Amino acid sequence: MSTTPIVQFGTSRFLQAHVDLFVSDALARGAALGPISVVQSSGDPSRSRRLAALAKGYEVRVRGLSGGQSCDESRQVSSITRALSLGQDFDTVQRIITDEAQIILSNTADAGFQPQAVDRAPQYDPAMSYPAKLAHLLRTRFHAGGSAPQIMPTELVQNNGDVLKSLVLTAAAQMETPYRLWLEQEVIWVNSLVDRIVSEPLDPAGAVAEPYALWAIEAQPGLVMPCEHPAIQVVADLGPIERRKLFVLNLGHSWMVADWLARGRQGARFVRDVMADPAQAARLSQLYNHEVLPAFTAAGEGDGIAEYIAVTKDRFANPFLDHKLEDIAQNHTEKLQRRIGAFLEWAREHGDTSAKPQLAAALKGDIA
Repeated sequence: MSTTPIVQFGTSRFLQAHVDLFVSDALARGAALGPISVVQSSGDPSRSRRLAALAKGYEVRVRGLSGGQSCDESRQVSSITRALSLGQDFDTVQRIITDEAQIILSNTADAGFQPQAVDRAPQYDPAMSYPAKLAHLLRTRFHAGGSAPQIMPTELVQNNGDVLKSLVLTAAAQMETPYRLWLEQEVIWVNSLVDRIVSEPLDPAGAVAEPYALWAIEAQPGLVMPCEHPAIQVVADLGPIERRKLFVLNLGHSWMVADWLARGRQGARFVRDVMADPAQAARLSQLYNHEVLPAFTAAGEGDGIAEYIAVTKDRFANPFLDHKLEDIAQNHTEKLQRRIGAFLEWAREHGDTSAKPQLAAALKGDIA
């Protein structure tokens, strides 16, 4: 079996339709570092069937709007050559981490980074958090004389590489000093931001995803790319991309929910229903053009924002995606402050004095 320079912790449908698809596309062009070993870190036996199916190749169905045109196509993913369970295949995983891995990816869901009581135990324990498990796996690599790898988390945590580094160092606090210095000074920890709506799984493996995809990677010395792909951007600063997502995509979602709640939860059920209503779609366009865009221009981040807004509206109008307003409405008050309230403050800080009546009304709850 060929070596796998990319090791991925996590088997989610998001990774299947994002990183794994990108690497598969790139391998076909000779533009990837190599194939992937996927590791299930949770030990959940109910996922064993999906795990076994990953290495056999699977389908990703890409459905939605791209440039205003309908897209419905099937893609085959063949980048995964090993699919392992950390619980059942620990020795094999350790060997691959020690001997093969150049890049270690992860997307371990919301709980993956949460510290566990056993994290400070001197020996590896399956109940450890992902950062603590990684600390033990990398320790064996260090003592075997292995080179420092590159760690690339894709969890939806701001500065995810820095956060994971801190958590691994905390888990390694009682380990030997040379190893901790190696973690801190030689291992490359990469911050990145991922974006793609992956709406449903296929059985036994694979997923349905929208056409839009993004993997923004923060540049740093020594950075090694897992592959070349049009959806990958290497940037000096993730801040502008994070703001676009928060203050265009997420803000638009919360504005829709504010309007829906003000109407007594009547009318639209899905995001696409809002876009299918000419009056509502026109209000959203007015919001973006007259209330959102001026702030990005004032902040010096206006390049490409109109195109991003157009892509966002395509994503909202996706006829294949049942994105419920009711689901977006969860934690609505907190989301309003983080998305709309924070945007209004950011706009003022950058000298944007234009009127923002729709956003102000949404924040107050009297949008209708």
